[in-house]
Amino acid sequence: MKIPEYAAVAVKQLEKNGFEAYFAGGCVRDCIMNIPPHDFDITTNALPEQIKAVFSGYTVIPTGEKHGTVTVVIDGEQLEITTYRIDSKYTDNRHPDKVEFSSLLAEDLKRRDFTVNAMAMDANGNITDLFGGRDDINNGIIRAVGKAEERFNEDALRIMRALRFAARFGFDIEPETAAAVHECRCLLRNISAERIRDEFTGLLCGSHPDSILRSYRDVIAVFIPEIIPCFEFEQHSPYHKYDVWEHTIHAVSSCRNKEKIRIAMFFHDIAKPDCFKQDENGRGHFKGHALKSAGKTAEIMKRMKFSNRMTEDVVTLISHHSDELNNRYELRRIIGEIGAENVFDLLDVQRADSLSKQEFCRERLKKSDGQEKEVREIIENHECVCIRDLEINGYDLMEIGFSGKEIKTVLNRLLDNVMKDNIKNNRCELINCAKSLTSK
Repeated sequence: MKIPEYAAVAVKQLEKNGFEAYFAGGCVRDCIMNIPPHDFDITTNALPEQIKAVFSGYTVIPTGEKHGTVTVVIDGEQLEITTYRIDSKYTDNRHPDKVEFSSLLAEDLKRRDFTVNAMAMDANGNITDLFGGRDDINNGIIRAVGKAEERFNEDALRIMRALRFAARFGFDIEPETAAAVHECRCLLRNISAERIRDEFTGLLCGSHPDSILRSYRDVIAVFIPEIIPCFEFEQHSPYHKYDVWEHTIHAVSSCRNKEKIRIAMFFHDIAKPDCFKQDENGRGHFKGHALKSAGKTAEIMKRMKFSNRMTEDVVTLISHHSDELNNRYELRRIIGEIGAENVFDLLDVQRADSLSKQEFCRERLKKSDGQEKEVREIIENHECVCIRDLEINGYDLMEIGFSGKEIKTVLNRLLDNVMKDNIKNNRCELINCAKSLTSK
């Protein structure tokens, strides 16, 4: 993969001034995998003050000098340049107590988390690989550098990073590393909710989240213990062939890779065990599980510090994921209630739910396709779906004698009649209809 000019300039500028300089970490991994890197981090034997001197003609941001990191802006692009370093003990399971700078590239690489992230590359594309990172990429393996237990005790967030990388790339976690993930999982309690949230979301949005959710559910249960009742919870339903947790795994893997949809599928049935009732024939029922799952999800997402907007959208999708939406009126109503974007996402949620049930439930996909077509028609035709779409407003109703709370009540009744096609969205017809309501 071609290295961008701004990044190559930075490495060559350091070399020109007598220092070693390499690209390191994820950008090297991505280049080997032919994935366009998001950024190009650079590691060097130059000390922070020397880095600033080398780039005195550029904008320099002292991002984290005590940890050896300086950010340099070249051609509008930010590059993090970090001095080779050796980390001391991590008493908080997240950050080193102190950092020592080193003159040796090998010292810097061996402190990194996984072999696939512990390679360096010069400006000509020559790679330094001391721990078998390329072989592990070729074999589809996530392996800790050195002893996995030590790496996870240093920084427990690496446990979630291992899961995220495996889910993202469809890799397996090497057995000793996997064993340490399970053994050290409780260290995640020392990590901030925001950090856990970001890694967890990355896991869900990976190309292969299913095997990770299946094999490492005990790890996820450390920060979302509410999933534990779902494990092996049989549904006793003719519509389902999986227990609640396995259905959840299939649903996450079956849906479109959009963050809020993946999150919604993970949580959509989380309250099913709480709602389970079995009839005299042994058939399972989960009345009210959608709303109860939505409420439980709202609490979890707040605890994990998701944004208010993301939480609101996910809770909305879960609340309505069992809605049938049998006619155009119901489609208009739901568009007005949750917005067109959320309706399209809701249809994707329902598709994924259907794909994760018995084969005959896939017939529901045709219904979802028809509903999507109708929703697009409603939007393209500018059909009335909310009060503000009416060709009448509260002032018009005041002129014909309505006041106070009854104005909103009448507007809602008018909207309902328009959406049911009982009357047209025409000012004159709406006023006549409103007048008729005063005589009832």
